[in-house]
Amino acid sequence: MYKEELQEILKKHKKWLAGEDGGVRADLRRADLRDADLRDADLRDADLRRANLSGADLRRANLSGADLSGADLSGADLRRANLSGADLSGADLRRANLSGADLSGADLRRANLSGADLFGADLRDADLRRANLSGADLSGADLSGADLDFSCWPLWCGGLAVKVCKRIAVQLAYHFCKLDCDDPEYITARNAILDFANQFHRVSECGKLEKR
Repeated sequence: MYKEELQEILKKHKKWLAGEDGGVRADLRRADLRDADLRDADLRDADLRRANLSGADLRRANLSGADLSGADLSGADLRRANLSGADLSGADLRRANLSGADLSGADLRRANLSGADLFGADLRDADLRRANLSGADLSGADLSGADLDFSCWPLWCGGLAVKVCKRIAVQLAYHFCKLDCDDPEYITARNAILDFANQFHRVSECGKLEKR
């Protein structure tokens, strides 16, 4: 997409957000925005379904409530971007830089976040079901209230020091207690947290844990 065309769309979108005459909601469905400079852009509630934003510079952009479902954001720079309440379901966010980004309440179901930098990101109440978090850096991120069912937790240093709610802590504890390990120290540690782990929200499906 030509820079001039994009600027005109952004101009009309700004008017639309303000309720001014001549305003038109940004329709960027399937738009080719590879490597685009969208720093500080106001794209609240914009339609960006299946847009190609790979390598785009979206630092501090406001994308709250935007529809980015199926969009390609691989390698994009989204540092401190506002993606609260955005629809990112099925989006490709591989190796994207989302450090300090606001993803609270975002729909990230089936999103590919492998290798993404989520350091210090706000993921409170985000829907991460079936999301791919392999190799993602979650250190310092806030996942309180997030739904991580059927996703994966990065088992490297990037998965440490993550702020979580009790629900996620219980979920991780349950998985720890479900390991098949005969080491005596493991069994002692496992048995010590059984009551906590059995508060897992899927315990009726996965089975109540018993002491060993």
